[in-house]
Amino acid sequence: MNSICILRLSAIGDVTHVVPVILSLQEQCPGVQITWVIGKIEAKLIGDLPGVEFVVFDKKAGRKGYAELRQKLRDRHFDALLHMQVAFRANLAAAMIPAKVKVGYDKARSKDLHSLFINKRIAPAPKQHVRDCLASFLEPLGLKAAPPRWTIPLTGEDHEFAREQLANDRLNLVISPCASHILRNWPAERYAQLADHAIRVHGMKVTLVGSPAPFEAEYCAAIEGAMKEKAHNICGKDTLKQLTALLTHADLAVAPDTGPAHIASAVGTDVLGIFAASNPYRSGPYNSLEWCVNRYPEALMQFTGKTVDEARWGAKAEFEGAMELVTVEDATAMLDKWVETQRVAETKTASDLG
Repeated sequence: MNSICILRLSAIGDVTHVVPVILSLQEQCPGVQITWVIGKIEAKLIGDLPGVEFVVFDKKAGRKGYAELRQKLRDRHFDALLHMQVAFRANLAAAMIPAKVKVGYDKARSKDLHSLFINKRIAPAPKQHVRDCLASFLEPLGLKAAPPRWTIPLTGEDHEFAREQLANDRLNLVISPCASHILRNWPAERYAQLADHAIRVHGMKVTLVGSPAPFEAEYCAAIEGAMKEKAHNICGKDTLKQLTALLTHADLAVAPDTGPAHIASAVGTDVLGIFAASNPYRSGPYNSLEWCVNRYPEALMQFTGKTVDEARWGAKAEFEGAMELVTVEDATAMLDKWVETQRVAETKTASDLG
């Protein structure tokens, strides 16, 4: 294979899971030309990955977006397309991409006429994490599945921004409270109580982050306003790259099922996940599943009457009141446990060095 096109437009979390596929392709197929058709916002995060040509597809441009994509790829022909998104909009985009082999999802995970736009499938894999699913797209090409390894390019200025926000004399906790779906959000007053606990009990510096969207700014302001202690609120004041640097240098992140949780996991920072509306074993921070507060089984049973085994894998429990099943005590207990493991690890390291 000389050229491979990847189609994954969104969202931020899923896009981070494609990075290991890129790295593995470059390792297994030295010299292969990689083109990635990606969404506008997502390109701001990883659109400078070395050795990759990025073609930005404007999802909001309607017919014009498809016409522009066709024009950009005119006279091109790829040996393979990895069609990693089943939404109908992405399926139409796949029709604009000329490729001999088009790899898509297995039948169980196909929808929106996805099967009409592919000629090869990944293997069925029940109860698989999204990262592992995307990693398996290399297998129909006769390659090994991509191992969980990430790199997200950052500049010195990005790192400098992060250092200016964080404390250097205590643990840093970054809270990214907002998901793209409002029913995945934990109540602001509960984040406030968790933040106060982190400051009072563990002496942590708490930084609130979010996009410039009015809802996120209001949410972070509500958390800050409900706190008894003082938080550092930079919601809307950082770029995606600066956020990535911030999460790189932080000690712990707190987040629901949202993109920054996956960014933090990708850069090696532990994530205390707040889950009830979705299953962390499918879409949680890949390297921090042990630190996720998981009330998804209870939410699924309460709102659908099904157990995790009975429900379709990936079924959401996005209902009013689902996230309230996660108590403040659940989150503070997990935070206490995480802090204790850090202390034990530091004591062991000091002992080994001594």
